[in-house]
Amino acid sequence: MSSSKISILFVEDDPDLGNVLTLYLHMNGFEVSHFENGRDAIKALSSLTPDICLLDVNIPEIDGFELAQQIKGKRAIPFIFLTARKQKEDRLKGLQLGADDYITKPFEADELVLRIKNILSRTKRVDHADLWIGTYRLSTLNMTLTRNDQIFSLTARETEFLAYLAKRKNELIKKQELLEELWGENDYFLGRSMDVFLTRIRKYLKDDPTITFENVRGVGFRFQVG
Repeated sequence: MSSSKISILFVEDDPDLGNVLTLYLHMNGFEVSHFENGRDAIKALSSLTPDICLLDVNIPEIDGFELAQQIKGKRAIPFIFLTARKQKEDRLKGLQLGADDYITKPFEADELVLRIKNILSRTKRVDHADLWIGTYRLSTLNMTLTRNDQIFSLTARETEFLAYLAKRKNELIKKQELLEELWGENDYFLGRSMDVFLTRIRKYLKDDPTITFENVRGVGFRFQVG
């Protein structure tokens, strides 16, 4: 395997779609490991180091949502859900799990390639320098947030989110700007996902009383430190 190639863990139980997408991704310069069920995919993580995961939701053995949770417990890897489900609750669940994107079938293969590249360009945009948020230290390299003896392991999206807040502390952060900067677009579902992330971030930072979130109705919020 060429070390310069982007490695993808792809889980799709439809063999025709799986083989077609695998071939197309190979043609676009990606290295792809394709599995047809969640159990085989999670076992393969012991020997694979993917840069991104593509997960169908309706897969046998372990479904896509559960698989994503297990992967997050092992690695900080961005992931995209692929699904035929169009229910609002399913999309919200995927985004709340920390998905970097959620694509409803049918979709164009070149759109998938573009979304993969956009996600990877965003996650690689984080510089690997420690950032201080009050009494917390954020390591963008190790994807951890520490305070005294507390250590939180973060996802790639949580790391990016916290780094963004750290660099914009005490400023007015507009909700639209935040969504477009970190998620690439501004829509209802992503707005709900951002609310979930904010709740999670508040819990991480709750032990430092100098850190507050001031809501600015209809605009966004101020992330105040000190």
